Amino acid sequence: MATSDSTKAVCVLVGEKVLGRINFQQNGDSVTVTGTITGLAAGKHGFHIHEFGDLTNGCTSAGAHFNPEGKEHGGPTDVERHVGDLGNVMSGGGDVEVNIVDSVISLQDNKHNIIGRAVVVHADPDDLGRGGHSDSKTTGHAGARVACGVIGVCT
Repeated sequence: MATSDSTKAVCVLVGEKVLGRINFQQNGDSVTVTGTITGLAAGKHGFHIHEFGDLTNGCTSAGAHFNPEGKEHGGPTDVERHVGDLGNVMSGGGDVEVNIVDSVISLQDNKHNIIGRAVVVHADPDDLGRGGHSDSKTTGHAGARVACGVIGVCT
């Protein structure tokens, strides 16, 4: 696990058609998430931190959304949300530029630390727990996992 002086991390996303690189930078109490994703169909796509950095069975073995607080799924600005709930990325059919600032995830040595966990990009929009589907409060009804990668410390 990362030490308390970890301030940067990176994740290389790999899928059948979707690729990307996501950078994480700790800035005080928040983390800036930036990067580029290619190969996504036009529209919104769920973008989450999942509990395991285990990709031995593809994105499936990354487990559920990272949720150390045991909360229901929600949007990134909701009080009731998984730590890993980062909402959606929007694709126009070309490269997606990711630029998110989140005050819940962390690169510091605490229970919200995402180092060693996985980023997963989904095929469908995340309904932010408001869709009324049977899986809205657990996954945001975001559909299949189209790319994933493990978050690692970087220099």
